[in-house]
Amino acid sequence: MGLTQHRRGIDNVRMLCNLLLMRGNIGRDGAGICPVRGHSNVQGQRTVGISEKPELVPLDRLAEQYGFEPPREKGLDTIGTVEGVLDGSVRAFIGMGGNFARAAPDTYRLEEAWKRLRLTVNVATKLNRGHLLCGEVSLLLPCLGRLERDVQATGDQKVSMEDSTTCIHASLGTHEPASPDLLSEPAIVAGMAKAILGDASRAPWDDWVADYSLVRDAIEATYPVDFAEFNDRLHTPGGFPRKIAARERRWETDSGRAEFMVPETLCAPGFDDAQGRYRLVTVRSNDQFNTTIYGYRDRFRGIDGTRRVLMMSPEDIEQSGLEDGDPVDVLTDAAVEEGGETVERAVGGLRVVARNLPRGCIVGYSPSSTRCCPSATTPSRRGCRRANRSRCGCGRQRATGRRRCRRARLPSEPGGVYFFASTPSASRSMKVWVTSGRLSSTHCAMASSWARICSHTRCVSASPACFAAAMSAV
Repeated sequence: MGLTQHRRGIDNVRMLCNLLLMRGNIGRDGAGICPVRGHSNVQGQRTVGISEKPELVPLDRLAEQYGFEPPREKGLDTIGTVEGVLDGSVRAFIGMGGNFARAAPDTYRLEEAWKRLRLTVNVATKLNRGHLLCGEVSLLLPCLGRLERDVQATGDQKVSMEDSTTCIHASLGTHEPASPDLLSEPAIVAGMAKAILGDASRAPWDDWVADYSLVRDAIEATYPVDFAEFNDRLHTPGGFPRKIAARERRWETDSGRAEFMVPETLCAPGFDDAQGRYRLVTVRSNDQFNTTIYGYRDRFRGIDGTRRVLMMSPEDIEQSGLEDGDPVDVLTDAAVEEGGETVERAVGGLRVVARNLPRGCIVGYSPSSTRCCPSATTPSRRGCRRANRSRCGCGRQRATGRRRCRRARLPSEPGGVYFFASTPSASRSMKVWVTSGRLSSTHCAMASSWARICSHTRCVSASPACFAAAMSAV
């Protein structure tokens, strides 16, 4: 995730491939690239043709199979979707799981624009805060989880999944469903398709819902090489890997040999290093799955009980006039003008924590730090920034009661971020400019408990009624 969800994600992966090629790793068992990317939805959907890039999908074959003309124009990726929601060109959003608005960049602006969507639909196994963001018409459709029994007309159904090592195998739910009224994801998708397309579709929606093995037969027909004998191989111990030419040291290049790739640049943010200039890196903890946070003990970094921290190197802390434990607010310099007002991105209430980091880099947890990340095409305001306010960076009144942030001239290159710190050791507020060198995570995950989703309404009940009350209050 950290390699790919980056302004130079392609170059990152290519440079890693270059390194492994030089070491002779590619094509050796246990020595190649392991794309530990997430759950089966993330990997499997790409494998069977869900893509915004038409060149990656066998469109002609799909047209022949199902008697329709697939769209040939490029679709929207996550950043394109964010920009479309912001400018109004996207009018509807249908999510199969996930927590899009919380995981995507430009969180503040996206959450406000989300309410102007004509339609929002979320198909979900668990509730998350994103479900509290409603369009003009909003549907929340609960569905079966993968651990629950999925009983259709032909009996218990198995689904196929691609794990984080690109091996494909079966998954069979064994728990009784949380409700007898829950539908499966295939049933919901098929129901949407039938309602919209009616008799115009040649796809056998009812047959697919009744027997998922027919879906796998259809996948095999579309991808005969990767999914040959799909149903027969589904129960292979450990799963069966996708065919990847490089694994067999077959190089599908003009030269017939492995080829090294040269990066376009070695500087991702597009600015020069200088004193007082930092790169903001967003990370996840060991007890976190995408936007889902299971606990507050990060064993990887020795942080316990909180995620409201900003990690810095001891040298940078000293040079900035800060101390370990000082409170800081982070404010990005990539502000935009919207409706005559300046829209700023900020995260407040963080605590400085000293960690062994490269000089010039600071680290914050995702998704909270995602609020400081602009989308890739968001223009930043040119010229000098000025800070002269009684409210600190994020616009909230400073809780510490210390002196206001003094007037400051700050650089404003694209992606710039600075933070305001009230230090116990000084009577003035420190101002340090920071720069974001990576984008936030764009992949979605199912998220939090009933109690957390209602936390802003001060609810502590874990009942569905509590969620309904929170929904009606939005």
